[in-house]
Amino acid sequence: MGVQALLRLSVGVALATIVLKTLAWWLTGSVGLLSDALESLVNLASALFALVMVNIAQRPADEDHPSGHTKAEYFSSGFEGLMIAAAAVSILWAAAQRFAQPQPLESLGLGLALSVLSSAINGLLAWRMMAASRRHRSIVLEADARHLMTDVWTSAGVVVGLLLVQATGWLWLDPVLAIAVALNILREGGHLAWRSVEGLMDSAVEPEVREQIDRTLAQFQHHTIRFDHVVTRRAGQRRFIDMHMHMPADWTLGRAAALRADVEQALMHDVPGLRASIQLLPTNVEAEFNEGTTP
Repeated sequence: MGVQALLRLSVGVALATIVLKTLAWWLTGSVGLLSDALESLVNLASALFALVMVNIAQRPADEDHPSGHTKAEYFSSGFEGLMIAAAAVSILWAAAQRFAQPQPLESLGLGLALSVLSSAINGLLAWRMMAASRRHRSIVLEADARHLMTDVWTSAGVVVGLLLVQATGWLWLDPVLAIAVALNILREGGHLAWRSVEGLMDSAVEPEVREQIDRTLAQFQHHTIRFDHVVTRRAGQRRFIDMHMHMPADWTLGRAAALRADVEQALMHDVPGLRASIQLLPTNVEAEFNEGTTP
């Protein structure tokens, strides 16, 4: 299943879980379950925004965006982080009100059953999306999957806590659970926002990708061939590499260009989604850069 199809499925699942969790809150009056329902609203808004950003990211390069639009995915991750923070503030406010005015919980069994059902649906979707995020190298799917898994674990915590409320009669546990949920999703929101910032600031490729690049280049290195000034960056699903390739000065341009093409093909084969830019230089020539610049 493709990225867009999974995000459309995420929208449908978010709508279903909103209905289930809102009904669970309405039946029980639990502020803990209310916090769970509010997080599902964040899931819906995030999935819709992510779908828009993925459509933009897949647009081809144009005159104004010669490197493509792949960085649009990072806006989705940042937006989801901000939405999570807003939900956390709402949950904390509701929990504070419940501390001031404790209320007994009703129909707890049915409410918890609805919560468990919605969590199972979210967990299955999160598992599929996380696997697809690795396959498609999509930060949008990864962000959505991580958020859904956070939702699953917080829901599990709410269920366990409400069972304790039922067993002990300690009504103060309900707002405490809501606060724990808020702090947990706030932590996840911060993580997503940081991932977005890293992507927008042209971070280097992942360590495992750089190791693969080095292994590929090692196949071509020779006492007359060497590579230096290797610079990498990532933008959404794309990976970019700029470097210098030094070779004997007496080689013909055709021979040098042919070897460069072989190196580029090998890199793109070993690292899917990679775009390589290789500058040819004679072995005895070193490029000079102004301080603070990159090739």
